[in-house]
Amino acid sequence: MAIGSAQWYSMNHHCLPISSRIAVLDCARGIAVLAILLLNISAFGLPRSAYLNPAFQGTPTLLDSSVWALLELFVQAKFLAMFALLFGAGLQLLQPRGQRWITFRLLWLMVFGWLHAIFIWDGDILFVYGLLGLLCWRVVRDAESASTLLRSGLLLYLFGVALLLLLALLPQHEVSNFWLPTAEQLAYEARWKLQGGWVAWQQRWEIFVSGLFVLAAQYGWQLAGLMLFGAGLLRSGWLTARYPASTYLRQAIGLLPISFLIQLLGTVSQWQLNWDFRWSSLLLQIPRELASPLQAMGYLALLYGCWPKISAWRISYFLSLIGRMALSNYLLQSLLCTTLFYRLGFYQQFNRLELLLVVLLVWLVNFSFSYLWLRHFKQGPIEWLWAKLTTALSENFVQPAR
Repeated sequence: MAIGSAQWYSMNHHCLPISSRIAVLDCARGIAVLAILLLNISAFGLPRSAYLNPAFQGTPTLLDSSVWALLELFVQAKFLAMFALLFGAGLQLLQPRGQRWITFRLLWLMVFGWLHAIFIWDGDILFVYGLLGLLCWRVVRDAESASTLLRSGLLLYLFGVALLLLLALLPQHEVSNFWLPTAEQLAYEARWKLQGGWVAWQQRWEIFVSGLFVLAAQYGWQLAGLMLFGAGLLRSGWLTARYPASTYLRQAIGLLPISFLIQLLGTVSQWQLNWDFRWSSLLLQIPRELASPLQAMGYLALLYGCWPKISAWRISYFLSLIGRMALSNYLLQSLLCTTLFYRLGFYQQFNRLELLLVVLLVWLVNFSFSYLWLRHFKQGPIEWLWAKLTTALSENFVQPAR
């Protein structure tokens, strides 16, 4: 019988007991899933251009600008980076499952992501994670050491940032419609989102395809780099709590202020320039992209350093439940928010601060759903379906004879 990945790591690393280690990983995953909604809520409740540009309809109010700045400094891209690191760690943990099982698991994730992107919401990340996971897991398998994965991940990420810098330096002859849409474009976006149906599916398909071009041209390099780095962190024992809590706390104290100062440069500059397209759309995104992995690791280090105390708190238990059902909770957030904003007509009815109150309500549903479901079942509903489909396909797949 093949040993489980958690057992394998327990035998090969001196770290926390299995139950504690899985709890802290699940807690980190739960935090990432919840915090990602802080980013996504503006994409649900406001036009797509509002995601990065608070001045998409002219100079924003002081309240909107302040909320944007706080999210930009502490949330934007940080928890996506954290989630990518944890996804890469998952690729490392899944290695004992073998090539066929991992391949079909990632292919099914792509199927879920495609259905989500076309029929529910245009901000999907599942397809991209599945696609890049297919490209990365073999690199993870064949890497000679944790340091090899860490170096490869760092180089890929920096290459992606360099591509962003190159794009920023290219001459831009006109303002992007995504950054500063016209009144007609905003009206059309509202219409297809609220009406749904074929037109909405068509628009989401176009957004989906354009996102793949962005992935290939620039962002995919960063995301793949984060996945490889996360796999390296797990293989090294960093994500298995191999080191003393004091070590993680020292790292958090070092990483968080540095990343904050880097990020502060871009945030203040964008505000001062009133989010001018020439500077803010690409060039001033670079400080955030440089700071985000450092800040994500700083958050993780803080969690791991404080885990001996946090693990006794009730909230850590609920966060771990959400992490165990990360996929189900991510899709549940989409269903709740698209229903509220598109089906019930609350699209563009709230400012950024009011949208954060909506986030709290969705979080409450996430907590309640995870707690009630896992009282009766071992896995979340989508996690169960994912495992069943993966196992069924991998067991029944017959490789062609050579």
